Amino acid sequence: MAGKVVVFTTGGTIAMRRDPETGGIVPAVNGPELIAAVPPLAGVCPVEVREFSNMPSPHMTPALMLELGRQAEAALAEADVLGAVVTHGTDTLEESACFLDLYVRSDKALCLTAAMRSAGEVSADGPKNILCAVRTAACPEAAGKGALVVMNEEIHAAREVVKTHSANPKTFASPFWGPLGYVDEDRIIFRRAPLGLQKIHPERIEEDVFLIKLAAGSDDFLFRCLVDKGVKGIVVEGLGRGNVPPGAFAGMKRAVAAGIPVVLTTRCLGGRVLDIYAYDGGVKQQLEAGVIPGGEISGQKARIKLILALGESNDPERLAELFDTP
Repeated sequence: MAGKVVVFTTGGTIAMRRDPETGGIVPAVNGPELIAAVPPLAGVCPVEVREFSNMPSPHMTPALMLELGRQAEAALAEADVLGAVVTHGTDTLEESACFLDLYVRSDKALCLTAAMRSAGEVSADGPKNILCAVRTAACPEAAGKGALVVMNEEIHAAREVVKTHSANPKTFASPFWGPLGYVDEDRIIFRRAPLGLQKIHPERIEEDVFLIKLAAGSDDFLFRCLVDKGVKGIVVEGLGRGNVPPGAFAGMKRAVAAGIPVVLTTRCLGGRVLDIYAYDGGVKQQLEAGVIPGGEISGQKARIKLILALGESNDPERLAELFDTP
């Protein structure tokens, strides 16, 4: 196949082995070693490894995602590059995928992959996942579909995919919508394409954004703390359609009054927030108070989106345009 795939390695379980001294799994495998463990790649296309980092997934930050996005976009602009792959830890994979999906403007394929089993374990899943991701990135049909997560021979849209299990290799899924396609032995098969792709490409980002997950009886304590701190944005995971306990609603109104954008999502796996309830704490009252409806993305992805969006504007109307999308 003419052209190459650039693989950015960032670390994660896919690049870890068990340390005999501590008994725990730690970063231990560099980028070239990851690729060397996948001999069938030689039959796909040339692969160029660019080592971005080698860190555990919880160490990833939005600032690092921004730099990764810049490097990925630069690589995809190279004439001989078919697509790019990012190897990543699973814990924050969906957040990095969301960031890259929104930020990177190239139509060339950008795939993220990972592993649930470390490189030294029996039946390590990393090599197969890397092979599937490179094959997908080199596939012409993968172009124009935004960032893709390729795991367990399935291809998922960055906006839809979530990590559903803490340990099972079949952990990434797209609730209600299912994968876009799959990687078979002889070809890449797509059955649908993601709709409503967005791009937010600021020169800078605003990292001082917090996520609050609400539960029965939640009050305004955390909101008061964040208002006093002077944070730049708050994302709220409400209940059901986005409704919240009255005590928490008081805190949300306080934040809006202080000029802090507050974006509302639901803690449910599916569905979008909607203003059909008008009681105290219902979404109707929240929107009247200036809360921004977040559509149907998860709280953690809404936070990533707000971090990017605030790099462009903190105008409530502009933020509402970016968030309340189909």
